[in-house]
Amino acid sequence: MEKNSKIYVAGHKGLVGSAIWKNLQMKGYTNLIGKTSSELDLRDQKAVEDFFATEKPEYVFLAAAKVGGIVANNTYRADFIYENLQIQNNIIHNAYKHNAKKLLFLGSTCIYPREAQQPMTETELLTAPLEYTNEPYAIAKIAGIKMCESYNLQYGTNFISVMPTNLYGPNDNFDLEKSHVLPAMIRKMHLGKCLQNNDWNALRADLSKRPVEGVDGNASEGDILSVLGKYGIVKSDDLCSVELWGTGAPLREFLWSEEMADACVFCMENVNFADLVSEIRSSSSSLREVRNTHINIGTGKEITIKDLAYHIKAVVGFSGEIVFNSDKPDGTMRKLTDPSKLHTLGWHHKIEIEEGVQKMYAWYSE
Repeated sequence: MEKNSKIYVAGHKGLVGSAIWKNLQMKGYTNLIGKTSSELDLRDQKAVEDFFATEKPEYVFLAAAKVGGIVANNTYRADFIYENLQIQNNIIHNAYKHNAKKLLFLGSTCIYPREAQQPMTETELLTAPLEYTNEPYAIAKIAGIKMCESYNLQYGTNFISVMPTNLYGPNDNFDLEKSHVLPAMIRKMHLGKCLQNNDWNALRADLSKRPVEGVDGNASEGDILSVLGKYGIVKSDDLCSVELWGTGAPLREFLWSEEMADACVFCMENVNFADLVSEIRSSSSSLREVRNTHINIGTGKEITIKDLAYHIKAVVGFSGEIVFNSDKPDGTMRKLTDPSKLHTLGWHHKIEIEEGVQKMYAWYSE
């Protein structure tokens, strides 16, 4: 990419897209295009086609997606598969149709089977059943990988796919119903700390910025306590407790979103589809097979949800109790990426989870 190349970042206001946008600006790229969802509905085929026909971006970062945690994924199954397929189909096809030089598609490590061998290499894709709770989202992301591969093979495009591990960082989603595990825990424990300390000014300030089910800082104390209780933030006598789903036993890997963005820009600058192709000859014929051209983006390190929760508790300064509800699902017990391919290509992470949680809470507090 040249510094003045026209670069479209789809989803530039979200956790992933905003980090990529910031990284591109820091590296001196000056011709960036971003559209909010109100300006451009990426599910609308005609609107996306008109956008590409008018703007003709040379490079595309496909970071737009409908995302959420285990509750949202399992509750809104139809929305997750339909909307993600619509977004991907429209952008990938129009990037081809309007001659984009390169596209980078962002997926997720939930594409790998529930019982995938650990750590997960790219070759684990499609080897066994997926985790049920996020199966629709995972299938949409697998379709995106295969769409990129297929357009490359049929039309000679240069579309590459990267699969980041669990991300966290600035502009994350702190919605108690729909957020991922780490930002949800940070917010729950922040609210728990406010409740424990009877700091109603801080409670109301938080809810005014991010209402929960329509309950904001202007609500009555009773309404606030009721909605917090629904999400497991409860004060009984002088002790506040925060409930978390599952046993706390699952292991998870986390990557600071700004480092993920750096890896994505690195891949866009240095990696082409041709670099990722490893041909496989079918045992039954001379058929040329190309598979698993995607790239894992991760740290290769993991932590239990329980240990993460207690680390967040210490960073936030929550003095109450953490309660693990084992009647709720754990999700996949272990999901660790093998980032060897990315290391071989020349990129490594630097920020560990301990530093990242401190940076995350500092950002949230500000």
